[in-house]
Amino acid sequence: MPNEFGPEVAAFPVVAEFQIRRRGYLSPNGEVDGPLPRFAVDAATLIPLYRSMLLLRSVDAKAVALQRTGRLGTYGVALGQEAVLIGTASAMASRDILFPTYRENGALIWRGVTISEILTYWGGDERGSNFQGPREDFPICITIGSQAAHAVGAAYAFKFKRQNRVAVCLMGDGATSKGDVYEAWNMAALHKLPVVFVVNNNQWAISVPLKLQTAAATLAQKAIASGMPCEQVDGNDVIAVRASVDEAIARARTGQGPSLIEALTYRLGDHTTADDARRYRSDEEVKAHWQEEPIARLKKYLVAQGVWSKADEEGLIADCQRQIEEGVQSYQSLPPRTPASMFDHLYAELPAALQRQQDQLREGSINV
Repeated sequence: MPNEFGPEVAAFPVVAEFQIRRRGYLSPNGEVDGPLPRFAVDAATLIPLYRSMLLLRSVDAKAVALQRTGRLGTYGVALGQEAVLIGTASAMASRDILFPTYRENGALIWRGVTISEILTYWGGDERGSNFQGPREDFPICITIGSQAAHAVGAAYAFKFKRQNRVAVCLMGDGATSKGDVYEAWNMAALHKLPVVFVVNNNQWAISVPLKLQTAAATLAQKAIASGMPCEQVDGNDVIAVRASVDEAIARARTGQGPSLIEALTYRLGDHTTADDARRYRSDEEVKAHWQEEPIARLKKYLVAQGVWSKADEEGLIADCQRQIEEGVQSYQSLPPRTPASMFDHLYAELPAALQRQQDQLREGSINV
């Protein structure tokens, strides 16, 4: 950045210098630029990542259809951002803990959350947060940025208890403008906590573009003041995301403290089903970013390597539809909750006043 303090400042010694590098392996046309990380040398090992990204896109499409027909609540799709979610989750061990926001359904599914549970949550039923797979992963966080502090608290507990575990916190670009996020980063770096922050920079905080959110050249550099290692990755390249999170988790697991990864991607869809992005951005802008999207990029590479065929693609599409239909059927067959169940997830033990209200509802002495 240019020095704005005048030419005389050049006479003073430099006390610190910083650089932000962007990691990337796959170009938009699916060609490799430079040596691949070890896990990706065998192209066949990338097939599970491709399968999961396509499944997520299919789940999102079905969820939107359910919402439009009144069978689901407001839903946020991850269209164009699948590589960030699958790349991050695939780097985690089962003992690690994920701290997701409302756009991380793909990461949750990779971790073992069922499609039925995802739909149940977005249908307004808290039973969807009772994950049968990753029991200790935190529930979806709607409040912007607050999960950063939760992740730091868990990471502090891991360190205090000497557990070989890492907290992985996902957030959007808008969250990096929140004060509690900075406080979390500072605490994590100060105490060298085992936590990794992944910023999904899709360049839009609802209708606010990145240029109106910050004057910083990158979001990664915001971690420098706290003392965390940081880098920017091509968020449309699942190999780059996975490799970066792999390394960050390894540092955290060996006592070297937290890291921040800015995954630069683009939100191809609306913010949620309650939004109409055409009101604040042009079709031309979105069309240009479709040329960079992650699923077609990885597919081109797999086809070029001879490990993916038309038959494989057709089989995957059929399998995705089967999984989705089973999930939808399970979600729609779930019996409705009784009014008394509104108390079930408030406390481990209900206070006496609330217990009386629950009893009255069950007895029918209160009409709802």
